[in-house]
Amino acid sequence: MLQFEELRLSLEGLEPDLKDLAEALGLESLREEIAKLDEKAAQPGFWDDMSVSQKTLQRSSMLKNKIAAYERLTSAYEDTLALIELADEEGDLSLLPEAQEELEKFKSGLEEQRLSTLLQGEYDSKNAILTFHAGAGGTEAQDWAEMLYRMYCRWGERHGYKVSTLDYLDGEEAGLKSASILIEGMNAYGFLKSEVGVHRLVRVSPFDASGRRHTSFASLEVMPEIDDDVDVEINPEDIKMDVYRASGAGGQKVNKTSSAVRLTHIPTGIVVACQVERSQYQNRDVAMKMLKSKLIEIKERENLERIEDIKGEQKEIAWGSQIRSYVFMPYTLAKDHRTGFESGNINAVMDGDIDGFINAYLKAQSLDTLGQNNQ
Repeated sequence: MLQFEELRLSLEGLEPDLKDLAEALGLESLREEIAKLDEKAAQPGFWDDMSVSQKTLQRSSMLKNKIAAYERLTSAYEDTLALIELADEEGDLSLLPEAQEELEKFKSGLEEQRLSTLLQGEYDSKNAILTFHAGAGGTEAQDWAEMLYRMYCRWGERHGYKVSTLDYLDGEEAGLKSASILIEGMNAYGFLKSEVGVHRLVRVSPFDASGRRHTSFASLEVMPEIDDDVDVEINPEDIKMDVYRASGAGGQKVNKTSSAVRLTHIPTGIVVACQVERSQYQNRDVAMKMLKSKLIEIKERENLERIEDIKGEQKEIAWGSQIRSYVFMPYTLAKDHRTGFESGNINAVMDGDIDGFINAYLKAQSLDTLGQNNQ
């Protein structure tokens, strides 16, 4: 039947891209490295140095996950082709919507993995630490910050990443003033680094009895989780530590004793906090890792030679500095102001469906890089 024949040709037209992806990923070299790592793990005394052994296993797991993702994509190709051919042979048009859906899923998975090959930055493969700050506007802005917090948590869960809360400061009436989460998984930072900036919301505020339309702002910081083996020199005298009682969303999330830790890097004014660990010392260690990660991220982004060159200038969380707008009223639209990518399904976006925005940014960056290399 013509409909199934068109689907089959469309799918088979993607087979060369699937093979090219295998070469871009370097699957054979990945398998060779995994074999060496497994051999190393089987050696006597492997567990004598826990730090080294854990990093070896993490590296092996990361590589195996990359191969498994490609193999799932290959299986999806074969299964979709089999479904189309079976439906065509039986002339069963009732299977057409399912075949179309499976084709679109395969296209989406192929595009996602192709984009992952563009993530060649030093820290792109790392976990990501996201920090949310409500802008001016009180309860409305704090509620918007919590909506963003939920959106990125949902994005992480949709991709099978582990999402954990590091810090959460409640809003005065609703929402949050600030929060930090850790998203653990392959290329988490590479995908999410494009999300840094100010996010703008336009809606009829549920907190306004007059039903007026409000514009609110919240900012998102994204930084890679830096391993302990990355040497970052910070003068202890440049750090101010405050201890306070933890508070946050949801009983079991945080420890209610005075063990929460806030660190301020005096030269830059950067503030990080952690309150989810059991002891003050553990929270301080996590906060210190967050501070190092933030300093490294700024250093790399601003192309600075030294941590000491960071000026600590902060963008205002307000009009004119936003990267994306989310409009609930008078129409529904989420639009990225850097790439022009937009989605009218605002509910799906707020439920974590932001891959289109991320992919559009990665494509734009790859084209910019290609253009610079050709000059």
